[in-house]
Amino acid sequence: MIQIAIDGPAGAGKSTIARKVAAQLGFLYVDTGALYRAVALHVLRAGAAAADTAAVTALLPSAHISLRYENGLQEVYLQGENVSEEIRTPQVSRAVSAVSAIPEVREFLFGLQQQLARENNVIMDGRDIGTVVLPQAQVKIFLTASPEDRAQRRFQEMQGKGQAVSYETVLADIRKRDEQDTHRAVAPLKQAADAVRVDTTGNTLEESVTRLSRFIRKKLGL
Repeated sequence: MIQIAIDGPAGAGKSTIARKVAAQLGFLYVDTGALYRAVALHVLRAGAAAADTAAVTALLPSAHISLRYENGLQEVYLQGENVSEEIRTPQVSRAVSAVSAIPEVREFLFGLQQQLARENNVIMDGRDIGTVVLPQAQVKIFLTASPEDRAQRRFQEMQGKGQAVSYETVLADIRKRDEQDTHRAVAPLKQAADAVRVDTTGNTLEESVTRLSRFIRKKLGL
């Protein structure tokens, strides 16, 4: 099976770009960030603090998370409910970094991620795919962009969904997320030694998709 790992900071466009490239290649797209967001939503719904390791760990056995592919799109289910939209709210975004830093959470989702990669040709994106989850991936990409560029994209996305938020707040959240992700003790965000760094600052979505698709095809000889 072919494994393509895409890592990078929040708002770099990993999910959107990876989903489109996977569709072009006929690969299975796995948004690992959505799995962590589902855990964060489960924790918030239970009224627990995202940074409370004991409370979060205690809630894991009752978190029933699955990915389903409907009409070519990945849908995330929590307790049998489609939460694909709810996991993208600002509240979940603020909680997910703390939740994903908990070792028990990463172990809880690790098996599911590896099983998907064993059974399918995958493009998987996240924070530690090339370094921890799929260290033997044939293609590794570290996708990034400036904080300002990433905040602008996220701001426009949230506006399109009718979420009332300012650009300044989104930028502050992006910078805080970067600090948390790169300095956490477990599986911090970093570029794998054999990953190719791709900076999409100033690129349109179409330009980024074309660039990654061409690179992956060349790397795999497709």
